[in-house]
Amino acid sequence: MARRLLVACWVAVCLACAPALAWANGTDATNASGAASGVSTTSSPDAASVPSSGLSDAPATSSSADEATVPVGGSTSLGSTYEGWRYTPADVEIVSGDAARIEGVSFGVGAFERVAKGTQRAGQGMPLGYRVPIQRDASLVVVATSNRTLVHVDARAAGMDEAQFAGNVDGQMALWSLVLALDERASAGMPSLEQAAPVPLFWTGDTFDDGTYRYRFNDQDDQGNRYVTVTPASVPEGELTREAVEASGLDLSAGVQWVDSGRIVDAAQVANPPAPSVLDRLGAFFSGVDYRPLWVSLKTGLCALAFSGVLGLLAAWRVMGTTSRLKGLLDSVFTIPMVLPPTVCGFLLLMLFGQSSAVGRWLIAYGIEIVFSWPAAVIAAVVVSFPLVYRTALGAFEALDARMLDAARTLRWSEWRIFLFIMLPLAWPSIAAGAVLAFARAMGEFGCTLFFAGNYAGVTQTIPIAIYFEWMGGNTDVALFWVVVVILFSLAVVVGINVYTARQQRYRRGSASGTGSVAHARGGLLRRGAARKGRGASGSRDEIDAAGGDAIRIDQDKLRALLASSDRQVRKG
Repeated sequence: MARRLLVACWVAVCLACAPALAWANGTDATNASGAASGVSTTSSPDAASVPSSGLSDAPATSSSADEATVPVGGSTSLGSTYEGWRYTPADVEIVSGDAARIEGVSFGVGAFERVAKGTQRAGQGMPLGYRVPIQRDASLVVVATSNRTLVHVDARAAGMDEAQFAGNVDGQMALWSLVLALDERASAGMPSLEQAAPVPLFWTGDTFDDGTYRYRFNDQDDQGNRYVTVTPASVPEGELTREAVEASGLDLSAGVQWVDSGRIVDAAQVANPPAPSVLDRLGAFFSGVDYRPLWVSLKTGLCALAFSGVLGLLAAWRVMGTTSRLKGLLDSVFTIPMVLPPTVCGFLLLMLFGQSSAVGRWLIAYGIEIVFSWPAAVIAAVVVSFPLVYRTALGAFEALDARMLDAARTLRWSEWRIFLFIMLPLAWPSIAAGAVLAFARAMGEFGCTLFFAGNYAGVTQTIPIAIYFEWMGGNTDVALFWVVVVILFSLAVVVGINVYTARQQRYRRGSASGTGSVAHARGGLLRRGAARKGRGASGSRDEIDAAGGDAIRIDQDKLRALLASSDRQVRKG
């Protein structure tokens, strides 16, 4: 009996203490979760079924590695089925391509754009680390990583109260729905947040630390341009140097897949404008295109043509007069840039003019920095276009009649004079075609220029480089515009060469038959009339005419005129 009484008392005590213990445990877990995330954990009636994170109301300080693993609201996955969501993709209204809103929501998102690639290249006045450019006035920054999406909201820049989003799951759901829709539209066939469905973590601080990488959302350079930067989390704040970044051994670019940015605005500002006309859309498009790549390409191509044209002609001239063994060696050296991959040429130039070579160190010691500058772009274009001029000029020189050159040498003409007044005029059609091809090749160079000169807008960014980075940045329309420009330019070059070649061939055919035969007939009549009058020495000329060598006769006339003028000059001397 006593034993039963003791058991009954023990059960009663356990039942009485169970609610208190459960409440205490629940309070501790909730506090721990809120403290770990550093963000608000305000719930809503539908919080259990909402696959969403909340906005952070933490101060602008960095978090720890554990904080990043607990998104606001305790959500572990959003998925892509929208089950339990209050807003679906059908609720999002896309306006003007880069703006969106949801009916009944007081805010929207505008000026949304994606940047798919950044750079870690050091530069004067640039923030350290891997940096991705964003809009200067962006109040919304979305950083896609491999395991989560950082959604940085600057409510003050958006002109809103921070409390409007902090803990407001409904507002967070609306913002995330807008981000998903706009990111899908800006992806241009590349991976999107909708496909990856990473866990979003809303944040208001300027710095976020996940234990491996430290993200800064408001870094700026000396010009006021704004960046999202990624640096090693192991380097303490205030001790970030280039050497410390390199010593960490981290691939900082792996911390970012792409970055979206935009502005959170009042819903009234995201209104459906009247449908613009075709002319208005074309005007808006062409007014927004940066035409500096065209100017950079033109001046780079023209400067490269000047250097490669002179060097190619001189090289072909000298190679033509060398021995067979040396000629084969020089020909291989001068032609190899044509068959090497452009990136290999760029790498070799980078090694030659960089700090790793004696030449580069000597130039840098005298304040001449060629790498990642416009002269580097010109050098890269010269290297890849030089073989075209050289090969066409060499072929044209070798096709000349060696007897004419030897005849000029018997009259004591210098080699330089023979080159200028005989070889160049006779080989000019082929040289002109090679020069046009070299100019087109210089304008279309991509790999060597990007490797050696880099991508600096208005300085080294040529049209091919602009196409690549515009597409990587999601500006497919601008990339297609430059593609059309390159195609039209290439067609113009090919048509020009064909027209010029056809004209030369038509002239030669006409001089041999056609109009040339008329002059030939008239000349024959005159010569036969002169022969009847007793003027001799016309038999040899008639033999030449009978052989049908009108073009040869013209060349011989030119040669006789040149030789006669040379004789007169010698006699006067």
